[in-house]
Amino acid sequence: MAESDVVETVKQGYAFEGPALELGALLVDGEPQPDAAVRIPLGMMNRHGLVAGATGTGKTKTLQLMAEQLSAAGVAVFAADIKGDLSGISQPGESSDKLLARTKAIGQDWTPTGYPTEFYALGGQGTGIPIRATITSFGPVLLSKVLGLNDVQESSLGLIFHYADKAGLTLLDLKDLRAVIQHLTSDEGKDDLKELGGLSAATAGVILRSLIGFADQGAEAFFGEPEFDTADLLQQRDGKGLISLLELPNLQDRPALFSTFLMWLLADLFHDLPEVGDVDKPKLVFFFDEAHLLFNDASKAFLDSIAQTVRLIRSKGVGVFFVTQTPKDVPDDVLAQLGSRVQHQLRAHTPNDAKALKATVSTFPSSSYDLGEVLTQLGIGEAIVTVMNEKGAPTPVAWTRLRAPQSLMAPASAEQQTASVQASPNNAKYSQAVDRESAYEMLAAKVQAGAAQAEAEKQAQEQAKQQPESRPRAQKQEKSVVEQVIGSSAFKQFARSAGREIVRGLFGAARRR
Repeated sequence: MAESDVVETVKQGYAFEGPALELGALLVDGEPQPDAAVRIPLGMMNRHGLVAGATGTGKTKTLQLMAEQLSAAGVAVFAADIKGDLSGISQPGESSDKLLARTKAIGQDWTPTGYPTEFYALGGQGTGIPIRATITSFGPVLLSKVLGLNDVQESSLGLIFHYADKAGLTLLDLKDLRAVIQHLTSDEGKDDLKELGGLSAATAGVILRSLIGFADQGAEAFFGEPEFDTADLLQQRDGKGLISLLELPNLQDRPALFSTFLMWLLADLFHDLPEVGDVDKPKLVFFFDEAHLLFNDASKAFLDSIAQTVRLIRSKGVGVFFVTQTPKDVPDDVLAQLGSRVQHQLRAHTPNDAKALKATVSTFPSSSYDLGEVLTQLGIGEAIVTVMNEKGAPTPVAWTRLRAPQSLMAPASAEQQTASVQASPNNAKYSQAVDRESAYEMLAAKVQAGAAQAEAEKQAQEQAKQQPESRPRAQKQEKSVVEQVIGSSAFKQFARSAGREIVRGLFGAARRR
């Protein structure tokens, strides 16, 4: 195809009527064509997308560029900040001759700008505001994924949650879950699940050992209260969408926990948000970085739930962009729902690399490019792009030089992040952990009640032997002791909540009441 034909095809293919995110300019023979802009319609951002490419090719900067423009359009953004590189989005960028020469060449009017940003950290392990979830809301399916349980063990964990839900045993943290498992394998509690097949001591032992290893990774801090309300992600400040960044320290030590926790956030949004259908712009765009961690070693049921969540959450006004190295990292059922593709450079140094490259090429619409060759030649800050146009059809494949972010393309200083966290109203809301009465305390109270009753009966029997004539009085004393125990607040809460079963949705996660 002639150069003029390529330019005209891209100009027409990306000439949208409504507002759009500006990604960059078409490259032809290494030269940018400012009049052939490559864009994504804002109204199509809830049709999901993929940002892929090898390490160091510019994926994070692309994410930053998109997040900035979404915020400027009043759309809230959530992203996991794996290496801390995105924190600079809160600060205006720094100009340089090289930067301005690049932006001028692609027709970008570059202005240093910072964007409203909230910093979070899982369980407070980091600088950000603590994000916690309760075990009850996390659910058995997501927890099984984190613990690496097999199908039988996952089924047993689901049974444990079912019992806790029906018995009104609130599972807030790991000690609550351990207490329920230990109760169900004790002499007193082992018959509670008899009608449902029971819980084998061996399976319970595996789950308990997995929970110990999980706690050793620092997971105790991730579960508890106050539980994070995902509605806090859907904010605007001064007309700009709030950008929420989740710090993920020591990712390599607990990758399954982090990726699954992100899935919990997404599932919680799905549960809580109302149906809105097609909207002019999304309420929130969720960037799922290191997406391959979510899908590694996942069961078919788990993958089906992810695909269902991604498919249905569009109608709630939420867009999801997966960020990973190759499209091959994302299952076909999920990949098929990703309307926009921004593919950075791939490398083909090994047979596996070559296989991934071939698979990537097959996911793009037909074009005049030899994508197998082009994808290995892309420079840093360049990408092959195709998106969904306003009519839902794919746009022409375009070799694109991407725009530069207008915020700081480096981490914000520790002082800047700390000041932002301390000034946030959400810090006061979530910073202090709360350990209220839950399954652990309720079961402990039940045990104490049983022990007190047994002791009262023993004393009554001893008194009856010593003073037979005072037997009616001893019976009265026994009754008053039992009444006193049963009248305790913990036992009353246990009895009052028994029989209420929590409503669970996708991934077995509990829905908010």
